Amino acid sequence: MQRSDRSNRFSSEGSNDSGQVSQKNKGRSPTQAAAVSGAMTAVWMMLQMALPSAPALAQTRQESLSYSDLLERIEDRQVKRIEIDSARGVARVELEGESADTALQEVTLFAGDRNSELIEAARDQGVTIDVQPTASNNVVTSLMIHGLLAFLLIMGLLMILRRSSNASGQAMNFGKSKARFQMEAKTGVMFDDVAGIEEAKEELQEVVTFLKKPERFTAVGAKIPKGVLLVGPPGTGKTLLAKAIAGEAGVPFFSISGSEFVEMFVGVGASRVRDLFKKAKENAPCIIFIDEIDAVGRQRGAGIGGGNDEREQTLNQLLTEMDGFEGNTGIIIIAATNRPDVLDSALLRPGRFDRQVSVDPPDIKGRLEVLEVHARNKKISQEVSLEAIARRTPGFTGADLANLLNEAAILTARRRKEAITMLEIDDAVDRVVAGMEGTPLVDSKSKRLIAYHELGHAIVGTLLKAHDPVQKVTLIPRGQAQGLTWFTPNEEQGLISRSQLMARITGALGGRAAEHVIFGDAEVTTGAGNDLQQVTNMARQMVTRFGMSDLGPLSLESQQGEVFLGRDWMSRSEYSDEIAARIDAQVRAIVEHCYDDARRIIRDNRAVIDRLVDLLIEKETIDGEEFRQIVAEYAEVPEKEQYVPQL
Repeated sequence: MQRSDRSNRFSSEGSNDSGQVSQKNKGRSPTQAAAVSGAMTAVWMMLQMALPSAPALAQTRQESLSYSDLLERIEDRQVKRIEIDSARGVARVELEGESADTALQEVTLFAGDRNSELIEAARDQGVTIDVQPTASNNVVTSLMIHGLLAFLLIMGLLMILRRSSNASGQAMNFGKSKARFQMEAKTGVMFDDVAGIEEAKEELQEVVTFLKKPERFTAVGAKIPKGVLLVGPPGTGKTLLAKAIAGEAGVPFFSISGSEFVEMFVGVGASRVRDLFKKAKENAPCIIFIDEIDAVGRQRGAGIGGGNDEREQTLNQLLTEMDGFEGNTGIIIIAATNRPDVLDSALLRPGRFDRQVSVDPPDIKGRLEVLEVHARNKKISQEVSLEAIARRTPGFTGADLANLLNEAAILTARRRKEAITMLEIDDAVDRVVAGMEGTPLVDSKSKRLIAYHELGHAIVGTLLKAHDPVQKVTLIPRGQAQGLTWFTPNEEQGLISRSQLMARITGALGGRAAEHVIFGDAEVTTGAGNDLQQVTNMARQMVTRFGMSDLGPLSLESQQGEVFLGRDWMSRSEYSDEIAARIDAQVRAIVEHCYDDARRIIRDNRAVIDRLVDLLIEKETIDGEEFRQIVAEYAEVPEKEQYVPQL
């Protein structure tokens, strides 16, 4: 019973110790926790090895003889053999008649030479005496504990040394480049996967050929370009092009973001630039891709009080590495930005970024190619025409088109359909452009007023020859708008005539004009707030930038962006107060003229507007073709000049 009780106690204590170890390991690193756990496991195993003799020892001591009893049994010739363990100070006694399996009884001896009486009595009676010294359990346990302490001390010192070495290594690596390096960049993107930007692909194809077959160009004395700057709006595919170059070239590829150069400590960015180019020179020929280079390449000396010293030092080091005293033979730097106006002029000179490749939004042919690329892994119904989607999405970038098809796929899955149909495509276009669909309006005075407002835009835009044709009119709320009128803009938006601008201003004022004519001046609402902002902006640009007013062909205002690092903080007027007053008068005259035209069109077509309002309230959406057919019954609809692209 005692042995089982003690073993149970030991097992429970072991479980508690392991629980404490797990609590202590919280907050440690994985290496430290593993070391501590291993050490405690070693302790437990050694204790298990040392402690099993304790129960047996207790049992033998229950049946042990006293010193005097032993002498009496020797005299009575009941003792067969005595084993003396001098290290422990005990004598193990084997009595006559006991079997070999019986445990020997232990007798505690006196210290020193006071046991001579026992030895003489045993010798007189012919008892066999053996001296067999064994190591004491206490001594063994003591040695184990001391060895364990030494082991733990050594492990602690090793962990401290490792931590200090890691800290020193991090301090030494603080100025190292964070560029991701691939010996052969297997990005999974090739030029065949990039569509809609053929001109940019042709420019960059030469860079790939330079890297693969430089002798073709060096034979005629051509030098490899040092830098290529990809410039374009967000989402046009600049980073995708860099991945395609890496996949096509098959040379070492370094990729890093411009923001990873700049730190709060002065000199770190320059150190990282030096380290990056050092690694690149060791692996030349190679490509370095810097995404969002405007984070580090902004104009120097443009800030109030001298600017950011750390950023300027980083830029200076980048300029030196690209085309400095030593040069960087065999290294091509590709950078991407959507803000070329803020870059330092030293970056853009020949010898650094030799080429600037414009990555513009695709035209209708490019959009069709992009849609074909993104439609490869989607289930699209046979009735869906990618060409029709490309015609409907002028101004969309590659990222917009990818998002469009993804939204259509999400709607298809939500509606539990097996393939994407034109209904999901139309809803996805509306969602991408205007926002999520809201709750339809109930039939009320507010809904009727919104219907007149939207039909005011549509009827004016339809009856003006220079205006874009109507695509659809809807009362379904999207985003912040309670109703929407969609126009299909002409593909050729590079040059806009004065008549087109006047038509757009008149069409934008059609909603306010309908409210004024139908409900009166007292019932005019705030729904035209955004329209009036657009109208004022277009009219002011006609006067101050395009020379389309009585002031003559003068450009009175430059197209300036936002204030950048203090540059143009104190903006000065480019004209006198007299000219400013005349500009305001011209803007007002243009807007009033267009507003009068819009009200005239609304009054002349009141009957068709009333019919269309009833139809719109009933159906909530009227398609552009149906809308034009109804208007043609009441008025002559001018034939629009449509751009027919060659696909």
